[in-house]
Amino acid sequence: MQEEFMKTILMGRHEGTTGGMNLTWVKALEYSRAKNGVRSMTTNAPPKIDDSNHHKAALANSIKSIPKTKTITGSKDFRACRGLWMAASIMFRELASMTIFEQTNKHHETNALTSHHGPGCSSIGYGAAVELGPLKVGKKGAVLEFNQHSWNKEANLLFVESPIGVGFSYTNTSSDFTKIDDRFVAEDSYNFLVKWLKRFPQFKGHDFFISGESYAGHYVPQLAELIFDRNKNLKKYPFINLKGFIVGNPETNDYFDYKGLLEYAWSHSVISDQDYDNAKQACNFKLADWSNGCNKAMSIVFNRYKEIDIYNIYAPSCPLNNTSSSFTISSENEFSNTKPQNYGLRRMKFVPGGYDPCYSTYAEGYFNRIDVQNAMHINSRGLSDTVKWTVCNDSVFRKYNYTVFSVLPIYRKLIKGGLKIWMYSGDADGRVPVIGSRYCIEALQLPLKTPWTSWFHNHQVAGRIVEYEGLTFVTVRGAGHLVPLNKPTEALALIHSYLYGEPLPTHR
Repeated sequence: MQEEFMKTILMGRHEGTTGGMNLTWVKALEYSRAKNGVRSMTTNAPPKIDDSNHHKAALANSIKSIPKTKTITGSKDFRACRGLWMAASIMFRELASMTIFEQTNKHHETNALTSHHGPGCSSIGYGAAVELGPLKVGKKGAVLEFNQHSWNKEANLLFVESPIGVGFSYTNTSSDFTKIDDRFVAEDSYNFLVKWLKRFPQFKGHDFFISGESYAGHYVPQLAELIFDRNKNLKKYPFINLKGFIVGNPETNDYFDYKGLLEYAWSHSVISDQDYDNAKQACNFKLADWSNGCNKAMSIVFNRYKEIDIYNIYAPSCPLNNTSSSFTISSENEFSNTKPQNYGLRRMKFVPGGYDPCYSTYAEGYFNRIDVQNAMHINSRGLSDTVKWTVCNDSVFRKYNYTVFSVLPIYRKLIKGGLKIWMYSGDADGRVPVIGSRYCIEALQLPLKTPWTSWFHNHQVAGRIVEYEGLTFVTVRGAGHLVPLNKPTEALALIHSYLYGEPLPTHR
C-alpha cells in the first residue's frame, strides 16, 4: 500500500533563559494513510541532527506507541501525523511546546507561532487540541477527531506553553512565580524561539508570523516588539524573519477593554439598566486600581454571566460537573483589592463556546491519562509519578504581575516599522468583546484605507472588515472567544487571507 504523510508534529520542551542547552530527540511516529481508518503505525527517524549524542539520547526515550483511543474520526481517507519530542534544558525552568508542520507542502516556507489565552491557559490544550491542530480531543478524552480546518494547511505551527506553570511547563525554583509578568513571558518565549530555530536552521529564512487570542493580545505584540528591536542588533542577536502578527479577541488596553465589556453586557441584555448605571458611576477604568465601589458593581456584572457562557453568550454552557465552562466568583472579598486586569480572571478559565462547550473538559481528560503522560515521558522529566494537567492554572492567574496597562504604544511603533498587523473578533464574545477592540483601534487614529464592509464565506455574511493604514480589523459573525472552534471554515479563510494576501470576498 502506498503511504502518504501529513508532515511532522514536533513536541518540544524548553527550560529557562540562560545557561547550557541539552537537546534530546524522540523518534517520529507516523500514522499510515488508509482508506478505511487507521490500519498501521510505523516509526520513522527524526530529522537529521548534527550532534549524534543528542540522537542517541533520543532513542533511549523513544515513544514506542500511541495510547489507544476508542476511535479516530473525521475521515476515511486521511493524512495523519508524525511527531518528535524535544527537550531543551536550560537552568531549572521548562516550557512545553508543540510544533505542527504544514501538511500540504504548498506553504512550507511560512512559520506561525501561536499563543492562546492566559495568563495561565494552555496553547496546546486550547490551540492544538481544540482549535487549530490536525487532531482534536473528543468526548471524555477518549476520541481523537481529525480537524479538516487545521491551520497547518496554511503554515508550520509552533505552540508554546508559557509561562511556567502552564500545561506541563514547570520550574524547580518556586521564586520564579513571583517574577512572572509580560516581560518575563516575552523573554522566555524569545529565547525558546531562538533555540528552536537553532535546532531547525532550515526554517531561519522563512516568513515568520505570531498569532494569539485573549491575553495573548499582550503576549504577541510584546514578543513581536522584542524580536523587532533585537533584529536591529545582529552582532548580539540572531535575525528572525518576523513579518507581522495577528490577534483574536485580544486584551489590549485595560480602559477600553473593560469599558467595552460593560457596554457589551448592557447592550446584549446580560445586565439591567440599573447594573449598567451603577457600574458606570462607580468605575473609572482608567485607573490601575479599582475602588471598592467599582469592584462591587463589577462583581454584579460578572455574576450575571454565571448563568451563561461569557465566552460565547449565545452558546449553551457545559452541563458537566466541575467544568471549566462555569464562570464563578467565589466571593466579593477576593477581588476587593485586585487590579482591573486581574478582576474576574482568578477563577475563570477560557472556555470554548459553540455547539459543544465541554472541549476543555475533554482535553483535561486526555492529558491526564496515565498512558498519555507515560508516552510523553512526563513522569520521567523529574516530576511526580502523576502530573495533574489543567487547561488553565488558577495559581498563575493569582500570582501573575499585571504591569502593562496598554500595548497600544507597541502597535504604533510596529505599524511604523512596517509589520503586517491584523486583529479579529468573534462578535458573540462577552469577555473581550468587539466593542472594546473597536475602541482600541479608534484610539490609534490611523488613516482609513478601505471602509467598513461585509465579507462573505459560502455565500453568507461571515463578518465585517475594515482596513486602516497599517492595520486590518475583521469581525467573525456568530463566533465567540474561540473563533477557530466556533467558526472553523471562516477562521481558516481568515488566516489564509492574512498570511498570503488574498482578499476576503466582499461579494456573495
